[in-house]
Amino acid sequence: MYSAVTLTLRHAPRSWTAGRAIGTVISGNKTSQQVRERLKRDVEKMGAQFPRFRPGLVVLQVGDREDSNLYISMKLKAAAQIGINANHIRLPKTATEAEVLRSIKAVNEDPAVHGLIVQLPLDSIHPIDTEKVTNAVAPGKDVDGLTSINAGKLARGDLGDCFIPCTPNGCMELIRQTGTSVAGKRAVVIGRSKIVGAPMHDLLLWSHATVTTCHSKTADLPAEVGRADILVVGAGKAEMVKGEWVKKGAVVIDCGINHIPDSSKPSGKRVVGDVHYLSAKERAGFITPVPGGVGPMTVAMLMENTVESAKRFLQSYKPGKWNITYTNIKKETPVPSDTVISHSCSPKPITQLAKEIGLLSTEVDLYGESKAKVRLDVVKRLQKNPDGKYVIVTGITPTLLGEGKRTTALGLAQALGAHHNVNALACMRQPSPGPDFGIRGGVIGGGYSQAIPMEEVNLHLSGDIQAVLAASRLVANAVDARLFHESVLTDRALYDQLVPQDKDQRKFSPTQLRTLKRLGIDKTDPATLTEQEITRLVRLDIDPDASVWERGLDTNNQSQSLMETRLARMFNIAVASEIMAILALSSGMDDMQQRLEKMVVATNRSGEPITTEDLGVSRALAALLRDAIKPNLIQTLEGTPVFVHTNPFADIAHGNPSVLADKIALKLVGPEGFVVTEAGYGADIGAEKFFDIKCRTSGLQPQVAVLVATVCGLKLHGGGPTVLAGQPHPKEYKEENLPLLEKGCSHLKRQVQNCQAFGIPVVVAVNTFETDTEAELDLVCHAAKSAGAFDAVPCSPRAEGGAGAVELGEAVIRAAEEPTSLRFLYDAELPIVDKIRVVAMEMYGAKDVELLPEAKRKVELFTNRVRFRE
Repeated sequence: MYSAVTLTLRHAPRSWTAGRAIGTVISGNKTSQQVRERLKRDVEKMGAQFPRFRPGLVVLQVGDREDSNLYISMKLKAAAQIGINANHIRLPKTATEAEVLRSIKAVNEDPAVHGLIVQLPLDSIHPIDTEKVTNAVAPGKDVDGLTSINAGKLARGDLGDCFIPCTPNGCMELIRQTGTSVAGKRAVVIGRSKIVGAPMHDLLLWSHATVTTCHSKTADLPAEVGRADILVVGAGKAEMVKGEWVKKGAVVIDCGINHIPDSSKPSGKRVVGDVHYLSAKERAGFITPVPGGVGPMTVAMLMENTVESAKRFLQSYKPGKWNITYTNIKKETPVPSDTVISHSCSPKPITQLAKEIGLLSTEVDLYGESKAKVRLDVVKRLQKNPDGKYVIVTGITPTLLGEGKRTTALGLAQALGAHHNVNALACMRQPSPGPDFGIRGGVIGGGYSQAIPMEEVNLHLSGDIQAVLAASRLVANAVDARLFHESVLTDRALYDQLVPQDKDQRKFSPTQLRTLKRLGIDKTDPATLTEQEITRLVRLDIDPDASVWERGLDTNNQSQSLMETRLARMFNIAVASEIMAILALSSGMDDMQQRLEKMVVATNRSGEPITTEDLGVSRALAALLRDAIKPNLIQTLEGTPVFVHTNPFADIAHGNPSVLADKIALKLVGPEGFVVTEAGYGADIGAEKFFDIKCRTSGLQPQVAVLVATVCGLKLHGGGPTVLAGQPHPKEYKEENLPLLEKGCSHLKRQVQNCQAFGIPVVVAVNTFETDTEAELDLVCHAAKSAGAFDAVPCSPRAEGGAGAVELGEAVIRAAEEPTSLRFLYDAELPIVDKIRVVAMEMYGAKDVELLPEAKRKVELFTNRVRFRE
């Protein structure tokens, strides 16, 4: 830790004893400036190597003490001279211990800060445990060297693995520069504080001096001082050490700063040390003045510790790269079941994973040890960070044979992260409880490319689907309740319930005020409404025969699905709810609130739409979803981060993970990283909605589309025999059959063209199985490239994990460098029928579309919703 420092010795009048100079004054002012210049050059070298890097220092202060402000200004000035990015955090005198600890924790987790100083004393009106606060500083950022960990390392002699307190460190520099060898000398330290005395004792001891620590209870202090070859005084008592006590030729280091009366000074006082300077100078060989001695060196050593901390940080620093640990998985052949594989792997603590990818502890809500929710605060913190590269994984039209789209997506993320050493994060939909208990099952991925913990992912995870279910049922209950009350109550009775009196006064709610404005009633005083206006306000006149909102279920139940409520309402599973689609498309709480307000849940007898805002439940819905809007963080078997969030069905909604999950992920991976997100079903539906709906809403633009295909799936599309669930596959899917496969490749070519329609490079991932032959794989890859795919690559993520998708990762990395120009199929302002026509013709090859009467009614309803709201 000791640096080479050249000291300038300012000589006092000389006398000579045994050929040595007596009273040589050691000045720290000029020396500290030399140290700062050296450190400035070090910082410039860091900046040249890492252009956007600067050492960071934070000074945390509680209160507004004048002396503390003076010391802090000196530190900030020194930091600025060197090029250190220093910040001053000042908490008010009213700050509590908990608030101070929270501030320290936030600084500890900030990778841009390498040194943290807690300015003492803590000037608060509340009791604060200084020891607790001091020890809350991360040892690696404790540039003051005051934590118990750094003190313990110093006490046992681990000088190269700790930060030494700045004042003792500066004292040792001054002693060394006198040319005096510490080894074998008798040293005396007066004072035993944790800031000066105790660490000074340890430093001298590990420099091989014989050390005596003296204090207020020491007997015959003058005699102890008289035996010292090296004397360090930090007692905090003005001029307590007299010159006649000092051994001739001794090195005297005075750490004291005291004020004594002096009428000759404008302030009426002057600064002195703990040593009577004038008399001690006559006997000492070397002596430090006060001021101008140890003080400047203390600040210099503080800056040196900060620069040293930054150097340590840079030893493992890779610009834009996570410091992440990936898990080596032991693969077996044949591949065991997904459950066996999942249970054989132990996930990293989710707190570790969150830290590895740059999330602060205050930005995650833990749900056990293996999953967490990410708070939306991170969006604001990272808003200026550049986005990473955006990859959508879609596929051919799914078959009962299973194409492994999610398995390929997770395998690709593992390949990019663990094998290509780039930041990679996968964004997946949470499986629905309905299919989980069916033949297909749930799971996210399979084999050695799956997300864990498997059971939690497939069932409740953190309760998002249950929150959507509760919100869906709330809407249904609100509609039923309103219908009932309007059928049995008069307009005045309804008014009394909806606008109740409180202390003989009525007051409109914000929702009611908005409703009045929409109705053209320009009144804010409930007492001024006419009977006709009251009727218009309170009576929604819901049509019980019009089916709009479906009551939610958590799993499929055919018998319930066939039942009708009084509103002719059918049952539907929660993930098919419009609420799930809104949750997936929202960019934040405010955006979600506005979307929920516009949701049509019924119609009146005139055919006009009724929304959740009309029912007065939109804010209650947002409250139910306040946690569900936060993405869920889990991991793959290899330790790659995964966001699992929302599951809007592709045939009903847009079929993609949430906008928020993708946005946060793109900020976290950085400009050189990759976010792999999935789209439900095939490219003609899931990918189309990803581009036309999700990308239009989010403003995000992908760089690559990965289209997953299988040999068996293409054979089925080519006219192969029917596949029955639970039955053995026909021989056509187990043996090489190139003619059948070639027919099926026409479907692959169409899906490649569907992806290309949006202006994005397409990489075809051929998910391989044991029954595939080399000739079949070559045929599929050739067909994909002839259709215009950027590349086509066989991969085996299920059997080999990330290692089985390395070549796919290489193709995606190369494709991401290609120029892109995202195009939408239709203009958002087109009428609904025209949008349907464009999608049908462009994606499915239709010549035109014809709407059935019920579809026409729905189109008219939702078109009128916009007009009605305007």
